[in-house]
Amino acid sequence: MIITHYGRQHFKLTVGDLTIAVNPVSKDGKGKVAKYGADITLITTNHPDYNGSEQTAHGDKSPFVVRGPGEYEVKDIFIKGFGTTTKLHEGKKEKEYQNTSYVLTLDNIRITFLGALSTALSPEHKEIIDETDVLFLPVGHDSFLLNPYDAHKMAVSLEPKLVIPMDYDEQSLPIFLKEAGAEKVEPVEKLTIKKKDIDGKLGEVVLFHEL
Repeated sequence: MIITHYGRQHFKLTVGDLTIAVNPVSKDGKGKVAKYGADITLITTNHPDYNGSEQTAHGDKSPFVVRGPGEYEVKDIFIKGFGTTTKLHEGKKEKEYQNTSYVLTLDNIRITFLGALSTALSPEHKEIIDETDVLFLPVGHDSFLLNPYDAHKMAVSLEPKLVIPMDYDEQSLPIFLKEAGAEKVEPVEKLTIKKKDIDGKLGEVVLFHEL
């Protein structure tokens, strides 16, 4: 599996000819807009910073778009989504949104993508997540997402092999890295992993250079 980060919460996961996009930024959002073809697009939050599914229809690919809680099977990929609520900026106002966190297995690697999460997970949510290999975790730069301390506590509680922080800024990221003991982690352009590469790891933080 190859993981590419385009900033904010926008990631592309690729295995062979299969491409999954997660939370692409829309043309009305704050962040870099990147256009490419995806087979599946996961949207956690119907907010311009995360809901740019139109950007992932390109060439001969028009994605199956998942936008909320439920169980889905697309191209032999089983996806489970569970809902929480979160508050985000909409212009100068605050607005409550539904956030969907997704759990899926890709290339034998179990992935948990928390999205725009701002609250602790319930026991039921943790039961859905169960074990996770790669955790995509928001590290809040304001009061609307998990703050870096709570984000680290959540990462510890879920015991992932790899932790990928997202949606951070210059203030929140150093705090999170210090809490995780990962101040010296070097960013990568892309991450290429197989299941055997991460077996035995626990809570290793991965940062990306933004493209």
